[in-house]
Amino acid sequence: MGFLIRLIVNAVALYCVTLFVTGVHLVPLWGSLIAGAVVAALILGVVNAILRPILVIISLPLEIVTLGLFTLVINALLFWLVGTWHLGLTVDGFWPAFWGALAMSVISWILSLLTRGLERA
Repeated sequence: MGFLIRLIVNAVALYCVTLFVTGVHLVPLWGSLIAGAVVAALILGVVNAILRPILVIISLPLEIVTLGLFTLVINALLFWLVGTWHLGLTVDGFWPAFWGALAMSVISWILSLLTRGLERA
C-alpha cells in the first residue's frame, strides 16, 4: 500500500512540476495524461533507486568539494535522462531538468508529509 501511495504522490508532484516549470511536459500514454504521469513517476523512481547511488559514489570527490550540492546536478541529469526517453515525460534541456528536479523533490516532500499516516495504514 505504501508503494502505491508514494507512486501516486510522485505522479501528482510530477504533474505539478509541469504546471510550474517551463520546458517540462507530460506526454499522454494510452490516450491518458494520468497514465503518462504514473509511468514517468515509476521510471523516475526506478532510475533514482538504481543509478543515483552509483553516481553519488562515483562523484564522491565532487560531492565533498561542493558540500553535497553536486547532488542537485545528479538529480537534474537523471530527470533529463528520463525525459529523453519520452515515456510520459519530456524535458527540453538541462536547466528545465534542474528546476524540474528541484521542484519535484520539494513538492513530493510536501505531499509525503500530508500523506504520512496513509502509508502505515
